[in-house]
Amino acid sequence: SDKLFSSKELAVMQTPSSTPATASRPVRDASIGRIVSVTGSKAIVLLDGHHDGRPRSLNDRPEMGTLLAIDTANTIVFAIVSALSVPVPAQREGDAEIWIAELGLVGELWKSLENSKTSFNRGVTIYPALGDRVRVASKSELEIAFCGDTERSVRVGCIRQDASIPAMVGVDDLLGKHFAILGTTGTGKSCTTALILRAILEKNPAAHIVLLDPHNEYATAFGEWAEVISPRNMQLPFWLLNFEEIVEVLIGDTERKAEIEILQELIPIAKSRYSSGRNQENAKIRRGVLDTGRYTVDTPVPYRISDLTTLIEERMGKLENKRDLAPYRQLKSCIDTISQDGRYGFMFGSLTVYDGMTQVLGRIFRVPVNSKPITILELTGLPTEIINVVVSVLCRMTFDFALWSEGQVPVTIVCEEAHRYVPVNSSLGFEPCKRAIAKIAKEGRKYGASLCIVTQRPAEIDPTILSQCNTVFALRMSNDKDQAIVQSAVADTGSGLLEFLPSLGQREAIAFGDGMSLPVRIKFDELPKNALPRSSTAHFSEKWQKSLGDEGFLEQVVDRWRASGLGTGGDLSAQLAMMADAVGIAPQDDFADPEIAPDSAEPANRNASLGLSQAGYGAQPGNTRTPGLTRKEGGISQLNQGSSSYAGRSGASAERRVASPQQPAEIPMATAGGNANSLRSLRDRLMRNQT
Repeated sequence: SDKLFSSKELAVMQTPSSTPATASRPVRDASIGRIVSVTGSKAIVLLDGHHDGRPRSLNDRPEMGTLLAIDTANTIVFAIVSALSVPVPAQREGDAEIWIAELGLVGELWKSLENSKTSFNRGVTIYPALGDRVRVASKSELEIAFCGDTERSVRVGCIRQDASIPAMVGVDDLLGKHFAILGTTGTGKSCTTALILRAILEKNPAAHIVLLDPHNEYATAFGEWAEVISPRNMQLPFWLLNFEEIVEVLIGDTERKAEIEILQELIPIAKSRYSSGRNQENAKIRRGVLDTGRYTVDTPVPYRISDLTTLIEERMGKLENKRDLAPYRQLKSCIDTISQDGRYGFMFGSLTVYDGMTQVLGRIFRVPVNSKPITILELTGLPTEIINVVVSVLCRMTFDFALWSEGQVPVTIVCEEAHRYVPVNSSLGFEPCKRAIAKIAKEGRKYGASLCIVTQRPAEIDPTILSQCNTVFALRMSNDKDQAIVQSAVADTGSGLLEFLPSLGQREAIAFGDGMSLPVRIKFDELPKNALPRSSTAHFSEKWQKSLGDEGFLEQVVDRWRASGLGTGGDLSAQLAMMADAVGIAPQDDFADPEIAPDSAEPANRNASLGLSQAGYGAQPGNTRTPGLTRKEGGISQLNQGSSSYAGRSGASAERRVASPQQPAEIPMATAGGNANSLRSLRDRLMRNQT
């Protein structure tokens, strides 16, 4: 390390000072040294020597990260030990030597007229003077400094210096200015994330948190608090995607300019065609009288894929040069392939086409909360090539929802494995996804959109995003690049604590930033066993002691493996409940008949027994996809959701107006009795609602 003092400075330190000797100080004096240097936000303390030839006691030897107190006339200045050294070690044991402690000045307590401690403030307004005595902060001072406003704070653990002092996190500062949880694999990032979010939810039961879960590990950590959306019950209609996102899904290659231009021209027309209806406006449509200027390619309004393919075919029929057909044919082929792919059922596998945007927002952002303040979006099972698109849509919708709700519903989005979505390498990732997350990081605070970044590789994440996180929980990290990134992202006088990141124990972290009163080393509380995420390390030595030898086990593995590639039609009862809610009809018990709930283990057999099929938009009758229902033109677009999410919303639903003026098409009847009755009932009520 750099030499702290010159030989002349060391000689001055060894010269007896005007400060009274240790023996002349009061017996009860708990000071451990005196200030010998103050530079900006740092100070240097010369620790006291031996007492009567005896070595220093443990109380006289502060550790790294210890909070010390320096008494001034009006304040008590707090400082954190960031380095300890002996510039000139003694040649023989017992000889006098100089012990140096480097401090970072972090805050102060103002004294009242009665000399009692009052409020704690970050930063220092009155600096200590040379010769001021330094002591270890008392328990009462630690409580004032670290506990703060208990009404708006939550406990996440205890401080390392004194286990009886709780480590409190200010919720408003933590969420309002974003936060990050960083650490190497296996250090407890998932448990830390679950612990912090659970602490917030316990005190804020009407929260609105969206957690992106790429490993399907958090559902067990939140139990009944969570609305779990998986590929089997997820619905994210394609018309909610903006132009860049739909291009990524349908085309993929941004170099195919001709196809992109065709799509850019025809999507607004398809939106206008849907909005204009299919009855009274048909004559105008045939004459080409469409208000195409009303919508842009990014306007989140419904349109039909079948209308889009029809428009492509119409354009193909008008081309004189057959060589110009290639981009139209390629685009139509891509649309047909994607829309009929069962893996994309959550996006294209709709029952009918209708404006269900309010239902989408209500389910994802928990409005109303309905005792489930957190939404967990499980991403495992989605096609890997569009996971970034899904994350882009969710992050963009989070910001837009906060913006257009005028901050009345603050939302926090938690990005697990964030280095996948905002990589530092500009050639990796999906650019609209990066922009959506960056927009929340830079502007979300103004509108109530909060961001939590969780990653094991800080060096691989965009430093611009990380620098916007004003609170950091840094768990153990051994990689030099990761440590350097964290060091650069933390602008705090206590950043010297990061020096011992590689030596942190299990459930330990260095916490910095606005969410914490002071930079501090904390030990997190232990989660109860029923609230642990499914992220524990495999026990190889235990599992390898015996062989399973059960052929049924392999059959189950194969079934689950294959089921992950099937369609994501989801729960039919939930589809009906949501459709009824969107068109202003109060849901009835016949929509939640347990007989029509899907058996997730056998989706293909279930649909075969019910006589159901699901053809792609614009597809031929022979093209089917499981599970789901046959889609008809002119209908409504379905969003597959848990029917419990809409409990108690019928009152508000009665005021809603169906966005599309056309008459709903007849909904096909299933052969099974329960399904047929439910669908027939919904069809009749939809017909009555339109007359």
